[in-house]
Amino acid sequence: MKTYPVTDIQHYINGEFTDGVAGKSFQNINPFNNQPINAVAEGFKEDIDLAVAAAREAFDHGPWKHMTVQKRLSYLVKIADLIEENAEEISYLESLDTGLPISQTKKQAARAAENFRFYAEMVKSRLVGEAYQVDDTFINYTVHKPVGVAGLITPWNAPFMLETWKVAPALATGNTCVLKPAEWSPLTANKLAQIIDQSGLPKGVFNVVHGFGETAGASLVAHPDVQLISFTGETTTGSEIIKNGADTLKRVSMELGGKSPAIIFEDADLEKALDSIIWGIYSFNGERCTSNSRLFVHESIKDQFIESLKERVQNILVGDPMDAETEVGPLIHRQHFGNVSRYLKIAEKEGATIVSGSIPPEFKEGNYIAPTLLLDCTNDMTVAQEEIFGPVMAVIPFSSEEEVLRMANDIKYGLAAFIWTNDMKRGHRLAQSVDSGMVWVNSQNVRDLRIPFGGSKSSGVGREGGHYSFDFYTETQVIHVAIGDHHIPKFGVKKHLSANGIEK
Repeated sequence: MKTYPVTDIQHYINGEFTDGVAGKSFQNINPFNNQPINAVAEGFKEDIDLAVAAAREAFDHGPWKHMTVQKRLSYLVKIADLIEENAEEISYLESLDTGLPISQTKKQAARAAENFRFYAEMVKSRLVGEAYQVDDTFINYTVHKPVGVAGLITPWNAPFMLETWKVAPALATGNTCVLKPAEWSPLTANKLAQIIDQSGLPKGVFNVVHGFGETAGASLVAHPDVQLISFTGETTTGSEIIKNGADTLKRVSMELGGKSPAIIFEDADLEKALDSIIWGIYSFNGERCTSNSRLFVHESIKDQFIESLKERVQNILVGDPMDAETEVGPLIHRQHFGNVSRYLKIAEKEGATIVSGSIPPEFKEGNYIAPTLLLDCTNDMTVAQEEIFGPVMAVIPFSSEEEVLRMANDIKYGLAAFIWTNDMKRGHRLAQSVDSGMVWVNSQNVRDLRIPFGGSKSSGVGREGGHYSFDFYTETQVIHVAIGDHHIPKFGVKKHLSANGIEK
């Protein structure tokens, strides 16, 4: 396939690509062979301060906040056009950076452009206020105003799409922003900065500071001039962000981890369920927050379904992420590879039976974990309770609806769930009983941009997506207007009494 040049990466602050104040950089590593790709400017508090100052100035005194809606949204459409024009390069950079198969990153580039187009339309059609008239005396109405500077902290799985998932609504609603992308996947964040620079967006409206969560990310969260923090990532980090943003009363939106159940009943369409389950856990190299990493199978079909799972796992094509035929590539980083490998050792100690696919010997330098099934599991095992975030699925049998509901909910997470049954009364009943922000019945994980995305329990705080993003990215202001005569009580008016004590 066609390759694209990769150069060292700078921050993007106030409309300029610039090195960090400290002059430091870190290496970006290719997960396919663990060789350096390029150097990336490392940001610290001083760089965050500059980026926030630029965003604050652009919000308070620049044209962005007071620009007509039509003009502001025209920038989003231009950005979407440029993403589509650069889609091939974006998908190449994403695969190079993350190890995701090129066939899957191409779809993510298309979705990223759709995010900008969607919010350009959504602001026009759904960012509306309400009006309430009180007889002929008052009218009360609401308006939605941008909040200010949004701090956007994004993960390394599907980084480009998830960056646009936050940047698009933040800009569409009139905010300015500072993006702190994951340090393991900086290439497409830099490409997004180049695209936005090319679009002519006013200086300071969009800024990028690269670096690590403990330094650049923490400084962004603590900054007093940042009103919003939108974070997608691991649950423990999300908890720390909420704590660190409390002193400045940050508004937060958290899209966090998951250990989502897929439940297969005996009356399900087993072939479709099989396709959905395999795709749901092994696409994106298993690095997907909504992956069905716990599989509950009814005991009457357990043996049959497991045999089908084994066959499919052995046939999954593990290979070079740049090969269009590859279905599973390497994990993003050696550190993450070590963490997933650790869970496989835990599974063995806990008594699970491990069934894995194979990794061709020519890929031994990469961060490859073969697609894996963990059989003979119980729901209380570590590997059934903790998020592994790799191509690893725990399989657990069940005998009744009551039992599987109890096990599905017996976990700290509550992001997604998948239910397969042809008994639609049971499907609805179980869907409404599962503790999760999202449930798919007889379907794989498909997304409709109009609906909210988010989880319950330790899987998140708040909802983004559709018009639900407006609750986070805008301030609702109430305006009361008198339109007729009405009585206003008099208070503090001095009363004058006559000599006989009667009020005059």
